[in-house]
Amino acid sequence: MSSEPIYKVIFFNQGQVYELYVRSVYQSELMGFLEIEEFAFDERSKMIVDPGEEKLKNEFASVKRSYIPLHAVVRIDEVEKEGVCKVTEVKGGNVTSLPFASMVPGSKKTD
Repeated sequence: MSSEPIYKVIFFNQGQVYELYVRSVYQSELMGFLEIEEFAFDERSKMIVDPGEEKLKNEFASVKRSYIPLHAVVRIDEVEKEGVCKVTEVKGGNVTSLPFASMVPGSKKTD
């Protein structure tokens, strides 16, 4: 395994499942969010262009850090090397995100 870990992060975003490879993942100071940064796009095959990965490269081209809601995260794996980043459409409606509590500690509940 290389000295610098690479993480595969899978999460939901607007009815799609994103699979990204990043070098840094940590709990955000913003309550309920995960921070990912240092995106790693597959640079091995310059000859063959994957339109899905190119779309993601363009979407995250100027992004330094992304904040992902914790309830949207499906899975995080530490991997040996980056793979192809992709976006998959969720079909069939069998996938739903968990409910998220919107109460902030110390706030009063009003009825």
